[in-house]
Amino acid sequence: MITLYHNPRCSKSRQGLAIVEESGKKFEVVKYLDEPLSEAKLSEIIALLAISPSDLVRKNEAVWKENYKGKALTDSQIIKAMVKHPKLIERPIVVNGKKAVVGRPPETIQNIL
Repeated sequence: MITLYHNPRCSKSRQGLAIVEESGKKFEVVKYLDEPLSEAKLSEIIALLAISPSDLVRKNEAVWKENYKGKALTDSQIIKAMVKHPKLIERPIVVNGKKAVVGRPPETIQNIL
């Protein structure tokens, strides 16, 4: 099953949704701002992406700049920050089995469909 972690207010996320819809494959949408991810789930997604937690952070968000920028944070602390402030999570994220991508640019989603 394909899962799209989606923010409907984000144009890149909407483009990602269109790509997944056009694939014709079954998928589910998780609106992670409405259904916050657990630390365990976010850690699992980060592992599938094969990136560090800091690579998934939207560093231009005000909440990041005001509360976390310039601090020496552990991976665990960064994950906790994203769980507490889901808008910090880069989007869209598409997971297909044991593969995952951040859809930036959205066309990268096609690599795992």
